[in-house]
Amino acid sequence: MGYLFEVGVIQEFEAAHKLKGDFGPSSFLHGHTYKVEVKVKGEKLDDQGVLFDLGALKESLNKVTGQLHCRYLNELEAFKKENPTAENVCKFIIEQLLQKINKDHSKLSQLKVTVWESSSAFASCQKIFK
Repeated sequence: MGYLFEVGVIQEFEAAHKLKGDFGPSSFLHGHTYKVEVKVKGEKLDDQGVLFDLGALKESLNKVTGQLHCRYLNELEAFKKENPTAENVCKFIIEQLLQKINKDHSKLSQLKVTVWESSSAFASCQKIFK
């Protein structure tokens, strides 16, 4: 039986949004300090004993969250037709990361993104490879 390795990075960004629909107080303009956790899993390490370059993963995540930081999410193109829920923010981040790490994910079995809106509320999305 083999091993399953998991590595990841965490980052925060600030943004505001209001949810479309009946979400109580969340239907009004409000802000969050979002925490984004990105994890990759795989069974094979490279010749240097690394599953995935954490520096490259952090840099990619910086570029993605940089598009969201200090922004009103409802005004961004990605959320003009999508409700800027934690789930859709998560989906946006994972889709952007997939474009940035596309060539580097050949030995990965999973990419998972978790977006925390607060210390007690989160959404996760994952891409399974193979």
